[in-house]
Amino acid sequence: LHIININLSSNRATHHHRSTMMATMATRYQRMTQALALALLWHAKSTSAFAPSLTKSSPHHGYFGAGIQPSTLQHNVMPLPLDGATSLIDSSTQTISFLNQLNESILTMDQSAAEQLAGPFFGASLFPYLAFLFFLNVPENETPRGVTVGFATILLFVFLTIPAAIAAKVWYDVSLADCDWLHGSAESLLTMTNLVTVVAFRQALSYKEQEQNGNTNVNIPESYNSYAPMVKLVGGLTVLAAFTAFVPALAGAQVHTPYLGGFMDLPSSQIPWVATHPEPENALTIACWIIHVTSLVEFLVAMGFCWRWAEISDNPRWKGLTWGLLPLHTSGITACTYHLLYNSIPVLVPLQAFLTCLGNTTAMYAAYRIAISNGWSAPWGEIPLLNVSNDDSDEYAGVITVDSQSLVGFEDLGDALAEDNDYSFILKLFAGCAIGSYVVKYGEVWFDFPFESDLNVALAFIFVPSLLNGFKWFKRSKDPTFEGWF
Repeated sequence: LHIININLSSNRATHHHRSTMMATMATRYQRMTQALALALLWHAKSTSAFAPSLTKSSPHHGYFGAGIQPSTLQHNVMPLPLDGATSLIDSSTQTISFLNQLNESILTMDQSAAEQLAGPFFGASLFPYLAFLFFLNVPENETPRGVTVGFATILLFVFLTIPAAIAAKVWYDVSLADCDWLHGSAESLLTMTNLVTVVAFRQALSYKEQEQNGNTNVNIPESYNSYAPMVKLVGGLTVLAAFTAFVPALAGAQVHTPYLGGFMDLPSSQIPWVATHPEPENALTIACWIIHVTSLVEFLVAMGFCWRWAEISDNPRWKGLTWGLLPLHTSGITACTYHLLYNSIPVLVPLQAFLTCLGNTTAMYAAYRIAISNGWSAPWGEIPLLNVSNDDSDEYAGVITVDSQSLVGFEDLGDALAEDNDYSFILKLFAGCAIGSYVVKYGEVWFDFPFESDLNVALAFIFVPSLLNGFKWFKRSKDPTFEGWF
């Protein structure tokens, strides 16, 4: 690089017409030289190989140690100030040290610290969700009433989970996730929420599709125009969930008493390979796994129904709600991953809380866009960052919807089981999730990773399927014949 600079200086008189271009090149080379020098300074300081040469007490030592004197450097190469470089290296060292400490604190975070960190996120997530329900239920949207009840029932799950968590802490000094019978009873409310949403959406879609196909004899489902049917369903399921909690409590259940008595679990004597990796005491029972897996699948089905409702209602903003619900599905995957690894990575708890807060916010914005697109006017006026004009171009314009004949994604279960009545639909849904739960519970003990508490493995389980899920919806927005992988 120095030779190039010398040549540029000596030939400037004879090559005047190239001077501007060559001067620019020289400047770039000088900057590259300075960057290389700074990189070597960093390496020298980090390895201490040239520490004496980099101190202020050695002013005649050049960038690379005692072998090069400052006077030997080309005069048109601007030298790096040694004090500034050393200060930059010190700052970088401190930053890297802080990041290492942060990483170590994340990996060694205990359950108590994780719950304290998650608390504010869970608390803050309530407000955007209330706004989401408000925007979803504005009259202009004509949202099926039963769907609104389904989404609103999540509040019941939130408020009734609080006393269950307090009981687990007071009675057994453990988190709710480590007390199977309380955990299963509380999480069943979430499954109930998603189930009500799916059933109401399914009924409304069936009615609308038949109406558009010219069937004049189709009956309007009660859940389409009334809250009452789904409110009654929620009430009955809540009583059932309460029964599964109060009976063990009155019977003197212990911390690891299995949910529903573990009646679906296989006896360990019949599965000798479990001895290779015996399950910890806090392992979920089959019934509890079914609740978690069903919640994930139901939520995917609901996302698919939002996508279909966009086509039925001729309003593509409903597809935005599918996108808005995506972080909430990732939050559910995070919870399942936490249990898959036997609750051994506490940092996943605040991660789930953050994703819940993020998902509630994106769902709120999606519902706001739907309301604005349907002609609703906000009483507080326009908000520049949130305003969505009715005249916005349709991002899905020109896309031709083609009916698919095969089933690949879980979100397409509504299509695949469209001919079933509500009861057979629910039965098949739970049967499929039960099979998956057996595979998860008794399949993971064949592997080492669930017992190694590896954060990288946990993050892979969370974000790989989430990214594939997001990419699937992106591809489907461009090509409706694309179905995805799961």
